[in-house]
Amino acid sequence: MLKGKKNIYGVVLVGVFGALVFVSNYISVPIPVAIGDVSRIHFGNIFCLLSGFVLGPVGGGLAAGIGSALYDVTNPAYIASAPFTFLFKFLLAAVCGWIATPQGSNGERTVRNILAAAAGSVVYMALYLGKSFVQGLLLGSELPTVLTAVATKLVTSGINAGIAVVVSVPLYAVIHTAMKKLRLQEKLG
Repeated sequence: MLKGKKNIYGVVLVGVFGALVFVSNYISVPIPVAIGDVSRIHFGNIFCLLSGFVLGPVGGGLAAGIGSALYDVTNPAYIASAPFTFLFKFLLAAVCGWIATPQGSNGERTVRNILAAAAGSVVYMALYLGKSFVQGLLLGSELPTVLTAVATKLVTSGINAGIAVVVSVPLYAVIHTAMKKLRLQEKLG
C-alpha cells in the first residue's frame, strides 16, 4: 500500500508542476525574430528547473515537458514546435534533476544546485538554438538571416536561463525546507 501512495503523490506532483510550468509560460514578453519567428522572455524555465529539483530527472522532466508542450499546443505561434518543446524541456529538467540529486541525494548542496540549473539550461539552449538554425535553413532562409535569428534567440534564451537559475535555486531551497518540515520527501520515496 505504501508504494501505491508514493506513486499517487508522484503523479499528483507531476501534474501540479506541469500546471505551474504551463501557467508560468504566459508570463512573457515576446521578441520578434528576423525570419518571422517569435522568441520570448518568460518564467517557464524557472518552474522547469524547479520540477527537476523537486521531482528528480524523470518526474521533473515529465512535468516540464508536458507543461511546456501544452503551452505550445494552446499558442498558434508555437503549435508546430510542441513535440520538440516536450523533448527539450524534458531534458532541461532531467539534466537539472540528475545533477542536483545524484544517487538519491536530497539536493541540499547549493553549489551543486547552481551547476545543475546552469547545466540544464545550457543543454536546453543548445537544443533550441540548434533546432532554430536547422529549421531556418530548411525553410530556405539565407544564412545571414538565419544567424541573425539564432543570435536574437541566443540573447532571449540567455536571459531566460539567467533568470531561471537565479530564481529557481533559492526558491528550491525554500521549497525543500518546507518539504522536509512536512516530511513530503518520505512520502515521495
